[in-house]
Amino acid sequence: MTDSTSQAAPAPDERLLVQKEASLRAAIAGYESVVVAFSGGADSAYLGWVARDVLGDRALCVTADSPSLPSRHRRRALELARAFALPHEFIITNEMDLPEYTANEPDRCYHCKRELFSRLAELARARGIAIVADGANADDRGDYRPGRRAARELGVRSPLDEAGLTKAEIRELSRRAGLPTWDEPASACLSSRIPYHSAVTPEKLAAIERAEDVLIGLGFRQCRVRHHGDVARVELGPDEMARALEPAARETILRELKALGFRYVTLDLQGYRTGSLNEGVRLQPV
Repeated sequence: MTDSTSQAAPAPDERLLVQKEASLRAAIAGYESVVVAFSGGADSAYLGWVARDVLGDRALCVTADSPSLPSRHRRRALELARAFALPHEFIITNEMDLPEYTANEPDRCYHCKRELFSRLAELARARGIAIVADGANADDRGDYRPGRRAARELGVRSPLDEAGLTKAEIRELSRRAGLPTWDEPASACLSSRIPYHSAVTPEKLAAIERAEDVLIGLGFRQCRVRHHGDVARVELGPDEMARALEPAARETILRELKALGFRYVTLDLQGYRTGSLNEGVRLQPV
């Protein structure tokens, strides 16, 4: 599955969009109360906003804080919550303490999401909150996402998916709602930049975050730095690749990423795409 805002998506069908939005709101209205797993990305931001609009203070947005969460995402989640008066909290998750997570097998995301959803379920029980919900959408159904298994096991609801809302439709509804995340580039945890079977460590996560901060600081919008040991494989949106080879940008990227410990810095000519580290690995949709 590819989710790049640099590629124009067809306009959603208006009648169907209205129906799906009404279905989402009706489902959330049926919740006594809800905890929303709130990363601050396009999906969870829209879900949190709708939940707050429908349930008021009976909707709580919770962001998991861990070494795999980029600092810029932490700031974004907090800024969104403040700007839109969303009841919001942070919790600490400890997936880095799990050998099954740091071993970085293809089911890594399962162990991360199980840790997250277990913590959210504990919080919900302690507060008397009825439902835990995440921002999975209808486009996620055909993708390899082992975290969906953790959601099913722990009874987490996915109201965007249940309403049949796709990423493009969520972006359009977010735009109409005035949410700045409507055209936010796709995001994922920092561990997703490390190839399977290569251990996840705090040092690698820190190097990835700093390297991507360099690219973002240079104005690149859609970017990933994949950590292949002493090689940094840079993925950029196809329309941004040429600028990375301009002398000033190229020299800055080389200098800054080598200072982070990478011996080689490469530009992936296939460009940015989600799940590029799944390529060559036999995975089935989960």
